[in-house]
Amino acid sequence: MRLVRLESIDDPQVEAYTNLTELQLRNRLEPSQGLFIAESPKVITRALEAGREPISLLVEEPWLEGMKQTFEYIDEHWGDSVPVFVASPEQLKQLTGYRLHRGALAAMRRWELPSVAQVCAGATRIAVLENIVDHTNVGAIIRSAAALDVDAVLVTPSCADPLYRRSIRVSMGTVFQIPWTRIGGDDVHYWPWQGLKELHELGFTTAAMALSDDSISLDALVDRLHTDGDQHIEKLALIFGTEGDGLTKHTIANADLTVKIPMSHGVDSLNVAASSAVAFYSTRNV
Repeated sequence: MRLVRLESIDDPQVEAYTNLTELQLRNRLEPSQGLFIAESPKVITRALEAGREPISLLVEEPWLEGMKQTFEYIDEHWGDSVPVFVASPEQLKQLTGYRLHRGALAAMRRWELPSVAQVCAGATRIAVLENIVDHTNVGAIIRSAAALDVDAVLVTPSCADPLYRRSIRVSMGTVFQIPWTRIGGDDVHYWPWQGLKELHELGFTTAAMALSDDSISLDALVDRLHTDGDQHIEKLALIFGTEGDGLTKHTIANADLTVKIPMSHGVDSLNVAASSAVAFYSTRNV
């Protein structure tokens, strides 16, 4: 590794790490420069093991010794010229705008997302995130999907970026382990009409998670997964809607099924991250 000790937080070499708390800046900077930021040694390790290329690292000096194996892994796979910028805790706080408790950040190169067909090859259960705008929820859903053996995750064109720093951190790096892509790319008109059609052509039964008069219960959906009759579902796509408004009326109208989680005590709904975890656990292969 090439250690570079920061003399000043104004060093242009660490521009990628500045103002990480400012959402608009990150959304502009990361895609335009083809990078994303991974935070914490565990998340960085998962990204590296998934083959994600490091551009540079920013490490608090007290964490250098503990990251020795990470540096050796990078040297072995990407050569010894990747810079590691070393800063004091005080410098790092000034640079990033917040106190970094996990000691390390990495700027890494974005990759070309695969097609929906590639991501769904061999999949029997996938999740679709429709226009979910909270990065915490995106990260939490991906983490649950990975933990509960969902085969792939699709995000719609207006969904928050799974590679935003907070999404990655909340997912604990599982965003690098579970296959995912953006259905329709950046074409905001692709979903839901063309997107649902594509899923149907791939053989998926689409289940809109929503409260409506014609909803079936989650238990009834699970029964269809395990029955051998005409209602058997071989390949399932669970669709989750944005915070507050839920799924669009077009998605609900054109999905094969509408599914609800029965509630008690007058509770009308769960947070989308919680409801997805319930649905993933209930529909898992047992």
